[in-house]
Amino acid sequence: MSTPRFSVTCTRKELIAENIYEVAFAKPEGFSFTAGQFVLFDVPLLDNPEDIQPRAYSIGSAPKDDELVFAIKSVPNGRMTLFLENKMQKGTQLSLQGALGNFLLDRTTPKDYVFLCTATGIAPFRSYLRSYLAEETDRKIDLFFGLLRENELFWEDELKEFQKQYQHFNYYICINRFVQDEAMSAISDFSNKQIYLCGSPLMTKAVKEIAISQWHVPKADVHMEGFI
Repeated sequence: MSTPRFSVTCTRKELIAENIYEVAFAKPEGFSFTAGQFVLFDVPLLDNPEDIQPRAYSIGSAPKDDELVFAIKSVPNGRMTLFLENKMQKGTQLSLQGALGNFLLDRTTPKDYVFLCTATGIAPFRSYLRSYLAEETDRKIDLFFGLLRENELFWEDELKEFQKQYQHFNYYICINRFVQDEAMSAISDFSNKQIYLCGSPLMTKAVKEIAISQWHVPKADVHMEGFI
């Protein structure tokens, strides 16, 4: 069965941190997804619009939201970056495939959630939180957000509001510090935890190994989505 294709229209583009854009599109009729999934944008080459390649981005909004929101990091000479910075504006249309992916929360067990991410890897976790935080009051949810520099921080106002509103949620900003070190400082016992990882492949691979070998989390309770 082929993946559905949709045309989406940009509703806003904003530089929200150093080299990080928040880009939103009106959610097209018939598009559906589950928190944690991603889409493949058909991105044309800036100098040759006929040259189109897919680029994957996790959805940062919730299925109930009217917009599809993405956090996109600016990469020197990157295909999406060049299009984003030179062509993308309100009203710009792009084609996408989706939704795709199986980075979904396991809500069938009562175990707590531990989310560890770097940079734009926070996108699926924002979708989780906007989708389920109000419902999952019987489990503790901790988010560890890793960044190299403070000026790369974004979406913290919403995290603060979530932490203020929901006693079962806490977040930790890890500036130039490994997210796994922050997690070990904040959590003494991982025996009742599910681990979710999203970000650079180096981070996700390293933390997966630590979670299994040092935190003694069963392999089935460690879920990861690594950037390509």
